[in-house]
Amino acid sequence: MSKFQIDIDFSNIDLVSLETEDDFQTEAKILLPKVLVKLGENVGEKTWEDLQQKLQGAGGKLKSSPSEKRKFIQETGRTYQRNASNRERQELENYIVEQLRQHKQQSST
Repeated sequence: MSKFQIDIDFSNIDLVSLETEDDFQTEAKILLPKVLVKLGENVGEKTWEDLQQKLQGAGGKLKSSPSEKRKFIQETGRTYQRNASNRERQELENYIVEQLRQHKQQSST
């Protein structure tokens, strides 16, 4: 099981055209920026929920609007994309390739 738990949208990808290792790698590199943001947004949403629970548990007042939450999650996603290490980028790219292969295999059966 991978450490990345993220749904990747493959609906706009021509899976049939992916034949060589280079094809899969190229497509993964194209998808990487969006997937990094999405992964960061997942982290942001979890962090937001944890903070809200801690505030509520400590007797704090919850005055957060949906727009504040959305802004926090989006900013966390962009920050995650900018600050991801080369190692993490490579691991995520490998994960994308693996997911592309699985998705192609499932769509051809």
